[in-house]
Amino acid sequence: MKKLFVAAAVLCALSVLAPQVQAKPVPGAKYDYKLVDVMPVAGRQGVACDGKYIYVSCSKALYKYTMDGKLVASNTNPFEGYSIPSNHIGDIDVYNGEIYVGAEVFVDGVGKDIQIAIHDANTLKFKRTFKFEPKSGQLEVSGITVDRVKKTVWMCSWVGEESGRYLYEYDLKGNYLRKVHLQPVPQWVQGVFYHDGSLFMTADDGTADDNEPDHLYRIDISSDSNAHVYLEKCFDEAIRQGEIEGLCVDPSTGDLLVHMNRGAQIVLGMNKGLYPGYKEEVHEIYRFKMFRKGGPKPPKPAKGAPLPPMPPMPAK
Repeated sequence: MKKLFVAAAVLCALSVLAPQVQAKPVPGAKYDYKLVDVMPVAGRQGVACDGKYIYVSCSKALYKYTMDGKLVASNTNPFEGYSIPSNHIGDIDVYNGEIYVGAEVFVDGVGKDIQIAIHDANTLKFKRTFKFEPKSGQLEVSGITVDRVKKTVWMCSWVGEESGRYLYEYDLKGNYLRKVHLQPVPQWVQGVFYHDGSLFMTADDGTADDNEPDHLYRIDISSDSNAHVYLEKCFDEAIRQGEIEGLCVDPSTGDLLVHMNRGAQIVLGMNKGLYPGYKEEVHEIYRFKMFRKGGPKPPKPAKGAPLPPMPPMPAK
């Protein structure tokens, strides 16, 4: 009993002498979001915007829209000129008049032969490629973005296990720089975009069969080898939950644009049929106003004001 008393006294003394470590507060979302519009599009993968046009990627095509949704250009053979065969394009970005594409061969959840391709934003035609570094450990590319401040390129991976636990950074000349470990790791990362000092990622982590929403995450990147992942938004506004894809921010308005698909049953990234009530998969760009936390609150709609335009729900 005496020994127990002495041990307790020693522990108490050590706790007094030791420096008091205060738990750091974990930041939450950086923005509030208000849905303002839904725009039907042709492609099913990614979205980019330069403030004048909206660019949309499909697995094997690129499309260019006016800001009000009119299709003005398309490239249904985007892999023409590639040195390595490809069959899949993920999320995209546009920077200095060029579209950045992460291309690969993708079949039943497995990717290979990754390429970083650059297309002309005016014509959508292929211009050049950057070399990919296999030693990075990246096995698939689901999205790509340009950090406008550091002038670097970031890529994400949809494939889980080791490949999906990191974001991968290159310079604009195509030289591999590093990878950053995501902690915790989101499931099924689909797109990545640099905005306001952070990287934002969409993840297809909701089960469409159960009508579960997908999510937006934020990563505040530093020089460290790892970065904490914060939940930024739950996309419960979706007309019908399906497969979330790429994202971007419209530089002319500051609005968040998110690509979403609905109607198709997706297994390992592949279309395996349609849900009841759908004759085809529906592709849409959701536009959200972004309001910085701590700033002015989103305005409430006036009484009797019309709701944002929405495509019709499928027949039951």
